[in-house]
Amino acid sequence: MIWHLVAAVFAALGAAGIALLLRLASGKRLPRWIIPVFAGLGMLGYQIHFEYTWHEHKRQQLPATAEIIGSEQTRMLWRPWTYAFPLTVAFSVIDRDSLTPRTVNDQPVVEFMLYRFEREYIERLHHQRYLMNCATAELVPLTPQNRPDIEALRVMSREATLYRTVCVG
Repeated sequence: MIWHLVAAVFAALGAAGIALLLRLASGKRLPRWIIPVFAGLGMLGYQIHFEYTWHEHKRQQLPATAEIIGSEQTRMLWRPWTYAFPLTVAFSVIDRDSLTPRTVNDQPVVEFMLYRFEREYIERLHHQRYLMNCATAELVPLTPQNRPDIEALRVMSREATLYRTVCVG
């Protein structure tokens, strides 16, 4: 977080420096207020750049065996540019190395870890271990004691990316 503040300050200083050079090159015909306006635009530009490259940056940090199974994009009123270019604020990942196939009662079952990365004012990472019954497409989370939470059981569509990644792929 502190490094983003430092980067924003340097972006502001760089943009203000460009405005100062433009003002001097114009023989001071440009108004003085152009310098703080450029500084603000520099900070805003850095912040927009950081928000839009967050997903790609995180994706590059994942191991080669990780597969993104879904992402969440949003539009925000206080960020009007997101209506033209939606902002990725979360995505879910399965690490293929964490897939543990088994056979229980003659049915194929896969245990896996699902990771969810969220971009808020701070980054968040949620992870949960799941069991997927590939024959019935039932998904159930595991408790911290490694027991199935039957109350949270849900049936997945066989066309869902999560099902295809875990059971077919």
